[in-house]
Amino acid sequence: MSRPGEPTGRSQRPHLGAGVEPPSDRFNSALALDANKPDSKDLALDLGSPVSPLRSRAASAAVTSSSSSSSGSLSGKLPASAAAARSVASGGPPGRPNHSGEISGESGATALEGRSLRPGHRRTGSAPLVYSGGGGSSSASSPVANVLPAGNICPSGIIGKTGMIAQKTPRSDVLGSGTGNYGHGSIMRGGTAGAGVGKTGGDMGMGNWVDSVARRAMTSSDLREVTRAANEQYKRGQFAEALRLYDRGIAMSEHSAAYRSSLVSCRSNRAAALMGLGRLGEAVKECKEVLLLDPMNERAHLRLASLYLRLGQVEDAKRHIYFGGQQPEPFELQKLQIVERHLGKCTNARKIGDWKSLLREADAAIAAGADSSPLLIASRAEALLHIHQLDEADSALSSVRKFETSSSSSLQTKIFGMRSDSYIYIVQAQVDMALGRFENAVAMAEKARQIDPIDTEVTMVSNSVRSVSRARAQGNELFKSGYFAEACMAYGEGLKCDPSNPVLHCNRAACWSKLGQWEKSVEDCNEALRIHPTYTKALLRRAASYAKLERWAEAVRDYEALRKELPGDGEVAEAFFHAQVALKTSRGEEVSNMKFGGEVEEIASMEQFQAAISLPGASVVYFMAPSSQQCIQMSPFVDALCTRNPSANFLKVNVGESPVIAKAENVRIVPTFKIYKDGMKMKEMICPSEKVLEVSVRHYSIVH
Repeated sequence: MSRPGEPTGRSQRPHLGAGVEPPSDRFNSALALDANKPDSKDLALDLGSPVSPLRSRAASAAVTSSSSSSSGSLSGKLPASAAAARSVASGGPPGRPNHSGEISGESGATALEGRSLRPGHRRTGSAPLVYSGGGGSSSASSPVANVLPAGNICPSGIIGKTGMIAQKTPRSDVLGSGTGNYGHGSIMRGGTAGAGVGKTGGDMGMGNWVDSVARRAMTSSDLREVTRAANEQYKRGQFAEALRLYDRGIAMSEHSAAYRSSLVSCRSNRAAALMGLGRLGEAVKECKEVLLLDPMNERAHLRLASLYLRLGQVEDAKRHIYFGGQQPEPFELQKLQIVERHLGKCTNARKIGDWKSLLREADAAIAAGADSSPLLIASRAEALLHIHQLDEADSALSSVRKFETSSSSSLQTKIFGMRSDSYIYIVQAQVDMALGRFENAVAMAEKARQIDPIDTEVTMVSNSVRSVSRARAQGNELFKSGYFAEACMAYGEGLKCDPSNPVLHCNRAACWSKLGQWEKSVEDCNEALRIHPTYTKALLRRAASYAKLERWAEAVRDYEALRKELPGDGEVAEAFFHAQVALKTSRGEEVSNMKFGGEVEEIASMEQFQAAISLPGASVVYFMAPSSQQCIQMSPFVDALCTRNPSANFLKVNVGESPVIAKAENVRIVPTFKIYKDGMKMKEMICPSEKVLEVSVRHYSIVH
């Protein structure tokens, strides 16, 4: 058996340490990479890198077949297949040697960096490998000698029972400062260089040590030091710092044929760092660079499959799962099939205009693994648009923008018969139109048309966007010039192209108002609010139209909603007050004492207090003392609150000057607030916050 960290039986110059590969795509059970988490298993070896070793599927299958199903105790000699897998894992034949700085075995992983599998070989087996680690006393046992089946294996190849193997003498080769040249990272003899690395006590903790190493590495000319520092930063979750160091490693190695394997390793590790940062499109490009250097790199193929699945590009994902004629494991294929099935249902739902089903299936595909697919997010936005959830649609599209350049191949992907990027622009154009962003809508539609000029739907939507935008501009000009009937007709022409445009409905409602046709104004406002329920301008125009029609209950309801949306709007507050007065008058209620705005009224007698709290509407009583610091701070806010809520009566009682009122109301602490409505006490607050007070006043000042 070759010595860990040294050439494996062949006379060859060992590779320079290029850094250890970060975690693989872990295609097991979910076919999705979690690049943010290094392997959590406690291994007996310390690689000084963010990852546990990788193993090949071939090795996995061979090892699994020889492992015990219960206690891990084995008997007999190592089977030939396991020995072959072991040889491959250590960098020896069969197959090519693994890349320097990358480990060829991973517990529970599915990808091997730097080794191609034989065409037609089925990747099977998922049982984790157990690393015996030589008794655990060596701080950096190389994985080469430790890719073993479950249980412990003697150096001679005789398999013994678990726990029965004698302790190995600790190796003197440990991870250190990089003065050695032994292949897997930087190794130096003597075991002293890294002796204090793992200690968190003393003068320098692990984090500070890693940071200092990273700073040195940015100016170092030693490739091993750079890649080792990059791996440490990755392991700590510092993906941006790791990325900078991998970039430096790539720059140092890409122009030297001697460092080709190091270049493959750095680029592959760079892809993992990009995934940790959520930059999936760039990770796709980096994996493709790896495949240009090493077309049969299993890790890059599986990572691309995982990335393409997350991006919703099922066909691309399939191509990389089946690379080299390989057969995917059942759970890998099942994951793709689930996403593919939901994508098919999305297409069917869109064809028949079943927007709720489209939304449901898009959500299911995203939950199944296509969590970063701009196409699925755009389809969600389109569905939300058609079920009149415009704000949610706009919010969904805002997250699409960071995925728009996900990968060059996505530009060729088709969805619903359209090029993917043109579809995204078309959806964006329609949402912009609905929200009144007409200029941006035209720009998005034009982009879609340039990308996909022959697609019928793209052409139809683009023409519609232009027509609606033109009608809206014409109607606005006519309205400004006082030609309200003509403006109505212009907006109507736009609605023929887009019947569900809330802006055109609202604009036409304004024309009907100017023409005194209040019922028609209400109808257009109703339609605008049906399409866009939070459309404030439509709500304001409907409230005004209700007031003109003397439908006071409806007017008060709309103004009440507007007060919540626009609490500081004085015009809305005044209109609300007058609608309240009119409503009370229509019901025969007393309104002579109702007032709008004004100052906080100071109460001096019990009779005055009783009369004030019996006034119609809400009365807010502020019990205070001029000497109280809290009252000094609160009084300006109460004055402002009185101005913002003109429909409420604000009263002030100085407890020092009016002790009778304070005693009758059992007020012992100031500031105290009490809210009365039609003479009945509704709420009492002692030393409330400004926010609590304002919310309470607004709630009780509303007339139902």
